[in-house]
Amino acid sequence: MSARTVVEPHRDYGFFGPGSVTWKVWGFSATPLIALSRAVVIEELDPNLIAAVDATGANYDRPRTRYDRTVRYFAAVAFADSHTVTQMADVLVKVHAKAIGIEPVSGRRYDANDPDSQLWILLTGWHSVLKAYEMYGPGKLTEGEEAQYWAECAVAAELQTCESSDVPRTREGIRAYFEEMRPRLAASEAAQQMMSHLLDPRVVLPDGPLLLRPARYAVARLLRAGTIATMPRWMRQMGGIRQSRLTDAVVPAILRAGFRAFDRSTPVKRRVLAVVAPSTLPIIEPIWQGIPPVRPMTVTPADARQRYGVRPPAEAHLDLRAKQYDRVFGQGAAPSEDGLLESQELLGRLG
Repeated sequence: MSARTVVEPHRDYGFFGPGSVTWKVWGFSATPLIALSRAVVIEELDPNLIAAVDATGANYDRPRTRYDRTVRYFAAVAFADSHTVTQMADVLVKVHAKAIGIEPVSGRRYDANDPDSQLWILLTGWHSVLKAYEMYGPGKLTEGEEAQYWAECAVAAELQTCESSDVPRTREGIRAYFEEMRPRLAASEAAQQMMSHLLDPRVVLPDGPLLLRPARYAVARLLRAGTIATMPRWMRQMGGIRQSRLTDAVVPAILRAGFRAFDRSTPVKRRVLAVVAPSTLPIIEPIWQGIPPVRPMTVTPADARQRYGVRPPAEAHLDLRAKQYDRVFGQGAAPSEDGLLESQELLGRLG
């Protein structure tokens, strides 16, 4: 972002603000490069999610814009003002209303707005960010910080169709959640192919000058190995992902030193984010520059919905979802693209 660019202050601190564990953990430099990459890879183990993603083909057709939109949304939840996030969450329900169909293995219907699917997306995201922070950043949180982190995750759950009461509040609770989910996860051929595809950082990096492509390849291999190193063995086995224990030991040591070094340089972080998720810069820039919001206060999602006239996600756009069900399951037609097209103003262009 050039010196001439005007950085607009946020309206308020959103749902967390300075002093929150969310700002501390999500602001670490490994978040867009390792953590969210890990999250989108692990998500594919949910049969319903991979069915929805595979049906669109977006991760193959436009992986850069899809990842950019993903990072932008998660960053907004953590750092943007309540108006921006509330509007994003509202339009995201419309986007997910399109992601319905028949899961090919079970033959049952899937719906991306299903509370269980939304809880899986939420927890894989927040757990992945914490895992990357602990492995490549300052280390483990204190017991009190960790309790606060998961309490803040429960606040973020109010922006999705899942119940905040279903969010575990301890490390042990998160482990129990993944163990409970394990029998419900599966790695179909489509899931393994998608996981392998998303593990290659080159799918979201521009080609760049020819002379720099060897360096781009080396960085991509390093980030891929670093992402795999954060994954438990059982998830790797399920996904058909192999990596030696030696690589698991050596690569994190290299990345840990690198992330800690460039995390101290805002100009470097700015350049990296401009490459990986450029649409996220306006969200994070006021934080980096220390520009206070218009109203230096935090609010709750419920207060924000009341202020901006938005219904809770689980209730929002029920009519749209009913129309989509009729189109897909009743008429056998493709779902409407209305929500996806509307999302471009808030989440970034589709291509």
